[in-house]
Amino acid sequence: MKSTHQISLASLCLLLVACVTVNVYFPAAAAEKAADRFIRDVYGEPPGKSPQQPQQQAPDSSQPEPQSLNEQPARILGWLLEGLVPTAEAASPDISISSPGINRLKAAMKSRNRALQPFYSNGAVGMTANGLLTLLNPKAVSLKDRNRVKQLIAAENRDRNALYAEVANANGHPEWQREIRATFASRWVGNAPRGWWYQDGRGNWKQK
Repeated sequence: MKSTHQISLASLCLLLVACVTVNVYFPAAAAEKAADRFIRDVYGEPPGKSPQQPQQQAPDSSQPEPQSLNEQPARILGWLLEGLVPTAEAASPDISISSPGINRLKAAMKSRNRALQPFYSNGAVGMTANGLLTLLNPKAVSLKDRNRVKQLIAAENRDRNALYAEVANANGHPEWQREIRATFASRWVGNAPRGWWYQDGRGNWKQK
């Protein structure tokens, strides 16, 4: 006949396995950090330093291990938690913004940004709520430059649409494209200099 301790341990193990669920979700905080790094590079701003992770202390080997039979189920349950919970946490993905396609798009955007900056600053070009650009005030652009600015906007929008799809695909989750777009739309504005124009979620145009 099994002892009470063995039955309790088996019950705890079954309960633990039933409760530990591995969920893959969109990592919004990680996506914002990744978008900030990308956008600051495009804008020409150095990305902030990543906070250092505290070093974990090695377990104190001088402490005696419990030997009581009553403590064995708790010890075994602790080992199971150490093995299963990190596995579940590992399923919480990070966001990668490094791939050949993403790098090509970033290089093109960096080069184009230098040409667009004067038109951001004078209010001719605005940032839309869906993460794209638009010619907000054509009168702020001279007639001789207007076609060039329109071409710059069209090229930038093409690359931004490609970027959002590329980031989602590079992370193995094409279904995240809408969330990636929304995150970048917010961070293009968040990292922009003062004075640039943007569209809020209600469609209203505001100056940062």
